[in-house]
Amino acid sequence: MMKTTRKMLIIEDEQDISRIIKDYLLKHGLEAAIARNGRDGLSMLEMLQPDFIILDLTLPDMDGIDLCRQIREHSSVPILILSARSSDTDKVLGLGFGADDYMTKPFSLSELLARINAYFRRYELMTATPQPADHVLRFGALTIDRKAFQATVSGKKVAMSAKEFELLYHLASHSNQVFSKTQLLDAIWGYSSYGDENTITVYIRRIREKIEADPANPSYIRTVWGVGYKFSMD
Repeated sequence: MMKTTRKMLIIEDEQDISRIIKDYLLKHGLEAAIARNGRDGLSMLEMLQPDFIILDLTLPDMDGIDLCRQIREHSSVPILILSARSSDTDKVLGLGFGADDYMTKPFSLSELLARINAYFRRYELMTATPQPADHVLRFGALTIDRKAFQATVSGKKVAMSAKEFELLYHLASHSNQVFSKTQLLDAIWGYSSYGDENTITVYIRRIREKIEADPANPSYIRTVWGVGYKFSMD
């Protein structure tokens, strides 16, 4: 059976940058299309159904963070923000509205590709046919199905980005084990040396808002002060 080529959508108004990225991805076996503004990006998202989005924050017709929010309203496609805006506020906002990753300009094409490939490797591992008994985890009202890449609370599906689900599954499948933020960055993003620990803080907050009855007093994902986080129902 032939392997399906991954489809990338680059939403970037700077022609030189978008063309360089597209050519580099094509050279390494990935299909790539370019949208020059947010409106075209939304149209191409619906038409192409890409496997991955590279999104610039500064677009001529809308803010990239707002576009990220709009995409997340109806799609869980992984989003990597690529921007000259390197402030922690922009990064936290982007991740808070559902982006899966964030890189600042200038950037390394090889690192960009490494992050994309790392995502696909983890996704394939997560959705590979598991042993019959281990792909569904149940904790009270919460059910986490690795094969379906889906979490439910009291039977209702929870809308999650790919990275949110991966982080939740990783914690839940190692119940009662404490992980530092650096360990979680390395396990889910695969590059602790490049990562920002604020990423984990933002993602934990988003997951709690989706699965916890009272996010301020979580029943599933507990904070271990000075260390990190653990999944526990004790």
